[in-house]
Amino acid sequence: MKIVGVAACTVGIAHTYIAQEKLENAGKKAGHKISIETQGTIGTENELTQEQIAEADIVILAVDVKISGRERFEGKRIIEVPTEIAVKSPNKLIEKAVEVVNQKN
Repeated sequence: MKIVGVAACTVGIAHTYIAQEKLENAGKKAGHKISIETQGTIGTENELTQEQIAEADIVILAVDVKISGRERFEGKRIIEVPTEIAVKSPNKLIEKAVEVVNQKN
């Protein structure tokens, strides 16, 4: 499965990057291809390409603030959670993403 997403916390420092790392590690561990963009105090990093978004089975938004470029994900299956969920339960979040994709297929 291909997963893309965005991590962004209110301060734009710690939780943004911790959420990214936890999600990427959990996704890879479960055998998925995953790319998480961060939107923090130093701007956007690991920016997702249109190709990555188009090929994605699902989008995970681990966000506590309004993100820029959300319209890029229109028409995609989206799970939106606070960064805290991605930090504390990344494996469960990946499992939920798989369930959502399998339900809709």
